[in-house]
Amino acid sequence: MRICVVHNEYGRPSGEEMVVNNIACLLRERGHDVISFGRSSNEISNMFWGNIRAFFSGIYSWSSKRKMAELISKEKPDIIHVHNVYPLISPAVLSVCRRAGVPVIMTVHNYRLVCPNGLHLANGQVCEKCRGGREYWCVLGNCENNFFKSTGYAVRNYFARKLRLFRDNVDIFICLTEFQKARLIAEDFPADQCIVIFNMVDEPNEDSNYNLGDYVGFVGRISPEKGISTLLAAAKKLPDMPFKAAGEYDPASPFLKSASANFQFCGYLRSNDIKDFYQRSRFVVLPSICFEGFPMMILDAMLRQKPVICSRIGALPEIVEDGITGLLFNPGDENDLAEKISYLWKRPQLCRTMGKAAREKVLQNYSKEKFYEQLMMAYERARQPQYEAVLQN
Repeated sequence: MRICVVHNEYGRPSGEEMVVNNIACLLRERGHDVISFGRSSNEISNMFWGNIRAFFSGIYSWSSKRKMAELISKEKPDIIHVHNVYPLISPAVLSVCRRAGVPVIMTVHNYRLVCPNGLHLANGQVCEKCRGGREYWCVLGNCENNFFKSTGYAVRNYFARKLRLFRDNVDIFICLTEFQKARLIAEDFPADQCIVIFNMVDEPNEDSNYNLGDYVGFVGRISPEKGISTLLAAAKKLPDMPFKAAGEYDPASPFLKSASANFQFCGYLRSNDIKDFYQRSRFVVLPSICFEGFPMMILDAMLRQKPVICSRIGALPEIVEDGITGLLFNPGDENDLAEKISYLWKRPQLCRTMGKAAREKVLQNYSKEKFYEQLMMAYERARQPQYEAVLQN
């Protein structure tokens, strides 16, 4: 099968980038031809009037539309697999695919189809004011703490919704969780076009040697939506326990100044270093205050037999089973988090039991084989209407 992968890369490392790359590699491993139609947000800083051009291209990019038409004519893909189109590609390319008769699959990595900033988060709180076609709240509330950026996000969502660029031109929406699927359906996306395919782990058969670990770990961006302030507050209540955070951060971030002596920021870690980080942690914590998509750090930790303590919010309870593969706590509640951390830290055997259950769940539900099988079924389902249309003509 000839597959065109459409993705606008972000300006910094993210779990989504890793997922997109892993899917492309998996398709190539299984003998498919993979064509890339991509841009990178890193281009913006090198463009003349870059932010302004990104503002308008996010709404509707005529150049991307033309380039997509050229690619389809030259490469003749069997299917288009879309991941992210903002801000340089834009959803304008989707109508080109529709007119060319090429089926389109879209993996929905976040909530951007129904929320301008993709997080349902504003000023540190869960916000759903933009639901039901009220994107203007992103501007009124200045959700990005940057009026120009908030306006750009709101306007591009408004135009995509009014022109039905996603609804009318995507055959199958791949949601990462049932929670996310329900969100799309509630916003009038066709239920029969929304399916759930969980993310996969890249190395399900790696060494399964168990190491209890000697610190509480966090992996991810050091940013407000990840609930870092809650984690730092909990760490202060547990001065005898070591905490370590692996993830990109701004050296001037106030989080670094507010951290207690038992909290260490390790920065962004690459492949082998991050594997070692997981192995040496007793368990990992994800204290998010926003609706996460499907955090890969949870699967990476569970694969290495590490329990996960995470917020009871959004789709996270679908991944982490409370009392079985980890523990859940009330989002933003530093006391509840500190209590759960202390409880699990003092029970090494429970860590081992939960960690074993976590690995078993990953191998059973999030393997490459299962993901590939479900993805191929989604591809064939998306292509079926095309075959029917050919037979009718």
